[in-house]
Amino acid sequence: MAYYVYIIQSQADGSFYKGFTEASLRRLAQHNNKESQYTSTKTPWKLVYVEEIGSKREALIREKNLKKATITRIQALIVHPKNMINRFQ
Repeated sequence: MAYYVYIIQSQADGSFYKGFTEASLRRLAQHNNKESQYTSTKTPWKLVYVEEIGSKREALIREKNLKKATITRIQALIVHPKNMINRFQ
C-alpha cells in the first residue's frame, strides 16, 4: 500500500498545511468540505505538493519533517521534479 505526504495551500490566505494520507484527492476534498477542524476556517485549499512514500512509518517521519520546513523549503519542494502533483490534477 502506498502512502502520500502532501502540502495544500489555502486560497484564502496563502498558508500551507502538511499531512499524510492513503488517498490525496479524497483528503483534499475532506479539507475543502470542512471535515478537518484545523483547516476548516481557511477554505478553499489547493493541492500543491504530493510525494509517494513506501510505508506508513516513513510517511509519518516525512510529514513530521515537512511540518518543520520553512516557507523557502516548501516553495522549493513545490517546483521540485519529485513533486507528483501532475498525477493528481
